[in-house]
Amino acid sequence: MKPYKKSLALLLFTFFSIAGARATYIFIPMDESQTQCLKAYGVAYMALKEGVTVEWLLNYRGGSFIFPDATIFEDACKIRNVKYELIADEQESSIIQQISNPEVNMDAVKLEKAPRIAVYSPKNKLPWDDAVTLALTYAEIPYDIIYDEDVMNGVLPKYDWLHLHHEDFTGQYGKFWAAFQNAAWYQEDVKTQEATAHKLGFQKVSQLKLAVAKKIREFVSGGGFLFAMCSAPDSYDIALAADGIDICQTPFDGDPADPNCNSKLNFDNCFAFKGFTVSLDASDYAKSNIDVSLTRVPRYGITEQNDYFTLFDFSAKWDPVPTMLCQDHTKVIKGFWGQTTAFNEQFIKTSVTIMGENKSINEAKYIHGDFGKGTWTFYGGHDPECYQHHVGDPPTDLALHPNSPGYRLILNNVLFPAAKKKKRET
Repeated sequence: MKPYKKSLALLLFTFFSIAGARATYIFIPMDESQTQCLKAYGVAYMALKEGVTVEWLLNYRGGSFIFPDATIFEDACKIRNVKYELIADEQESSIIQQISNPEVNMDAVKLEKAPRIAVYSPKNKLPWDDAVTLALTYAEIPYDIIYDEDVMNGVLPKYDWLHLHHEDFTGQYGKFWAAFQNAAWYQEDVKTQEATAHKLGFQKVSQLKLAVAKKIREFVSGGGFLFAMCSAPDSYDIALAADGIDICQTPFDGDPADPNCNSKLNFDNCFAFKGFTVSLDASDYAKSNIDVSLTRVPRYGITEQNDYFTLFDFSAKWDPVPTMLCQDHTKVIKGFWGQTTAFNEQFIKTSVTIMGENKSINEAKYIHGDFGKGTWTFYGGHDPECYQHHVGDPPTDLALHPNSPGYRLILNNVLFPAAKKKKRET
């Protein structure tokens, strides 16, 4: 062989050897080794926005992600301090093969489209924050804020995923009247809500909120994904159960509640709850006996030191939906309070999947179900990293909790719609 041909052959051999060995995938571990679990969800979402398919490795190292390598994604990981590894085709294939073994409780789910996200939140400033908007902002996942007028004007079909901010769909302004009726923020909120109701043709705020709840129900029935925390889950179902029934006392709507309202509730309208009774005491912080906030301390002696809930183990191959929603690096998670802290299990429908609970005291913290073509997920409590978040407290700095297992459950729900259609077709 002539010298120049030998040199060319060596050059080509070296080129193809390097090309064949170079890393072609980004692997993001989500176990205890990860430095920024919450921002890792944002990187996965970014890949989806760029049209890249992301594989979510259920129960593999805490629910890790794999997707094709690109400089833009490596740079995002570096800037956001997200731990990642570059792996070759052979390594990716080996991981998928390991996960596919029928003997292991793992699976790989393809995420194919970045969901369009809306947060149902008031435009006026209120003295509390919202864990979901904190999580989305920290993870750098884009979202739109919408509220009553937007919903009534038909904006929901533009979105795939909807979160209900700390909200009271019963029209009782969170039942803050007894404690905050003289506070400027409370008076402003009442004024704003009443003005919106009248503008949209309703006599009462409770009537507007019921109409909004029905629009949201249509959104879910048509294939939308609903997520709600704190006071939104139980107040949403209460509003639907009380369709056509006055459950609001005079301080909230100017006239007394129907004294027989509890005998008229229609639980068939509810997503999650049945058999509950609403509180007709305007000074009572609770809206119904669904919430456990007022009973868990005197009855069970719950304190910050002994307040935990446990995630269920589901079959990744046979129950991929709850498995996705429960991906975390721990199964035991610190409890946290909210206006609705957790759900009394005796009032949960049998069709509901309980994904996280404190079984010893019959509290469900994290529940899920289907409605029509869509799904809903309810999560009790206000802020996973602030045990008792009071009105006026500053928002949690998630930079201090980058691997929060409680916040991870929120972000599981954000990515969930990207996989849902694929799983249903199979």
